[in-house]
Amino acid sequence: MARNLKDLTEALLDAAQKAGAEAADAMAVDGTSLSINVRQGALEQAERSEGVDIGLRVLIGKRQACVSASDTRPETLTTMAERAVTMARLAPEDPTAGLADPSQITTDTDASALELCDPSEEPSPEMLKEDALRAEAAAAAFEGVSQVDSAAAAYGRRQVYMSATNGFSGGYARSDRMISTVAIAGEGAGMERDYCGESRIFGADLPSPEEIGRTAAERTVERLGARKPKTGAYPMLFDERISSSLIGHLLSAINGQAIARGASWLRDAMGEQVLPSSLSLIEDPHRPRASASRLFDAEGLATRKHALVENGQLASWVLDLATARKLGLESTANAARGVSSPPSPSSGNVSLTQGDKSRDELIREMGTGLLITSMIGASINPTTGDYSRGASGFWIENGEIAYPVNECTIAGNLREMLQTLVPANDARLHLSRVVPSLLVEGMTLAGD
Repeated sequence: MARNLKDLTEALLDAAQKAGAEAADAMAVDGTSLSINVRQGALEQAERSEGVDIGLRVLIGKRQACVSASDTRPETLTTMAERAVTMARLAPEDPTAGLADPSQITTDTDASALELCDPSEEPSPEMLKEDALRAEAAAAAFEGVSQVDSAAAAYGRRQVYMSATNGFSGGYARSDRMISTVAIAGEGAGMERDYCGESRIFGADLPSPEEIGRTAAERTVERLGARKPKTGAYPMLFDERISSSLIGHLLSAINGQAIARGASWLRDAMGEQVLPSSLSLIEDPHRPRASASRLFDAEGLATRKHALVENGQLASWVLDLATARKLGLESTANAARGVSSPPSPSSGNVSLTQGDKSRDELIREMGTGLLITSMIGASINPTTGDYSRGASGFWIENGEIAYPVNECTIAGNLREMLQTLVPANDARLHLSRVVPSLLVEGMTLAGD
């Protein structure tokens, strides 16, 4: 690359102002990704990609336009700026469009303490292939596994830089390592599959390939002999693997875009009880080695730790500058963006209060019900919160796992479901969403 990312973004801003923009911000991303897939002890697929993507947003009054490219030649920057300005002049006015005021932007842009990027050398294709082969071998050796559908290892790294005419300038680097395995057990109509995938910022933090392969195999073999459960109303225990999806629906409902449109089942719930009073949902963008950590958002505002739900009561929306302006509020520094679009609100690291009981203890206490370990499809009404999803897992009888189940549908209303949550104590602390297994009362199960 002929120039660094800071130089690229400043050159884009210069070109935009020369083309007639009144204000602008620019983003540049230099990314590398490498993935290796193996099957039956041999390489199946290898992919590598490298490139620099650039994006420019220009503003003329309350009109804005975005353009992007993967060509960083000076003549391309000039053309981008001219086209963006032309588009902005033709765009409809948006009274909420605009950069942050210079008094709002942060100067603290050194993200090194967050440990978002592994400083060690990029793993070689041979190293990734070896990881995938070891995971595959561990899964294949597990009794009951008939075949390993896929095993993969991957690495990614990207450098991001943003600059704006309001004076903001800052960047950071991120990296990640991943190993995953999908195993198959049984034959014909009784065939089952499951997986295990682990990702970390630092490769040294990853579980061993053997552990990942064995876990995928164990989960798969446990599903053999699955059948449909009986239709009825039962307590449901969402395993930690998928419990964060429930909190994801809450986060979607308090996103500023949904609130500003009035298209959220929590649109009038500020200050109301949305979780049990013993639970809080905290956003902490400064957790080291967490994938959604960041010192500043996509508009240059300093991020901070704060409660989204406090003692069960809804305490904050998730806002960027535009949605905050629409609602007459202040941004919560939750702006996110790519090179081809303007900022929009997005939540980062969140943690739900954990309980004092293990998942097994909750199973014993629930008596009869369903332990859900995977879900497919979704029918979620964003306005009413009505919820319906396909599910599989294990039937619980007399407080013990009785048999695996599949081909069933669970249904309820999110507003009612979330207020009955009972958390376990098994959340994984390295994830961006730290959410334990969650027991939900009184959901409807459609099976036989």
